[in-house]
Amino acid sequence: MSGMFSAARGREALRVLRSAGARGLAQRAVRAAYDRLGASELNARLDLDLIADSRRLDLRTPAQRPARGTPLTVGWICTPPAPGSGGHTTLFRMVEGMESAGHRCVLYTHDVYGGELARHARVIRDHWPAMKAEVRSVADGLGPLDAYVASGWETAHVLAAHRDLVTRRLYFIQDFEPLFYPMGSHHVLAEDTYRFGFRPIVVGPMLRDLLRDRFGVDAAVAEFGVDTDVYQLTNPDRRNGVVFYAKRDYARRGFILGALALREFHRLHPDQEIHLFGDATVKPPFPHTNHGTMRPAQLAELYNRCAAGIAMSFTNLSLVPDEMLACGVVPVAVENEYAKASMDNPAVRWVSPTGSSIAEALSDVVSGTAPAPAEVAGTIRRTPWETAKRVTREAIEDEVYGSA
Repeated sequence: MSGMFSAARGREALRVLRSAGARGLAQRAVRAAYDRLGASELNARLDLDLIADSRRLDLRTPAQRPARGTPLTVGWICTPPAPGSGGHTTLFRMVEGMESAGHRCVLYTHDVYGGELARHARVIRDHWPAMKAEVRSVADGLGPLDAYVASGWETAHVLAAHRDLVTRRLYFIQDFEPLFYPMGSHHVLAEDTYRFGFRPIVVGPMLRDLLRDRFGVDAAVAEFGVDTDVYQLTNPDRRNGVVFYAKRDYARRGFILGALALREFHRLHPDQEIHLFGDATVKPPFPHTNHGTMRPAQLAELYNRCAAGIAMSFTNLSLVPDEMLACGVVPVAVENEYAKASMDNPAVRWVSPTGSSIAEALSDVVSGTAPAPAEVAGTIRRTPWETAKRVTREAIEDEVYGSA
């Protein structure tokens, strides 16, 4: 019987090798090992001792407030960053803003996998050298600082779970993170953080409106900044081709929807080059050029070659639409009730979330119905990151000193 089973498995492997190649066969072998070892728990691992419950919170705050103008010491809790992480880059800009105002900052890394603090600190120093904050680990305890800022739903639980810590608590929110997960434990645990009572600072008005409507939370808005020193028009001529941030492992980036749209777009315009970036392992079934991970200057250069791009992010507006616009690219974005109201730009093509709608919008742009690149770039918001830094600093100061 075991011989018959082995022969059947051998024939199955041969069929996979013929149809999907060596890469496909290797993927199936890895997936089988993944399931057998229960490795899925690593995708969203939690420390149950650091999970809080909004119904049972009794958080302590200082009995007295320091005089306004007294330099503060602020802790920022985040997951360990990978080089080039956009969310960490935005957060660290806010840290820099506090430091430039004369406050001291301490960065606490929360690593449920037990990575070495020295390694995380080296990544931070190498890739965000302008930030001077001391780097510590949550595992070593949280000191009694003037304020702490959580930067994601897991770190909000960490901050709430330290219930005996006497401090002021804030929450820097860049995405509606419950939507990172299907309805289940992680989804509702992420939702519960909006009931913790931390003072919220959100990136962009979409999150302000969403949290107000669903949770009755009023948040300060740190507007998306646009780095026009990097993302700017260098090619005012008409362009050829489209571009897509193809992140397969981040559901909020709509990879499958983008692949469906680009396959249809290629059928309509086989002469138009399709550019992908973000993940070098992505290999969709249509002709394309995959640029893998790109530095900002490289990405700006690529944008200046393209006529249109897919700009999808289902949990908040991202930096991508503004960066495309600054380079003269027409973004095709998926509508929802909050996103469209938060980005009032006439050059953006808003469409329903279907592959055909996205493909048709891309087709319209490359067919010559869009404004010239210089005209597109002229619609860009001129909002510097200093505005978001100021809003964040003022929210932290008001929480610690009391309202001005």
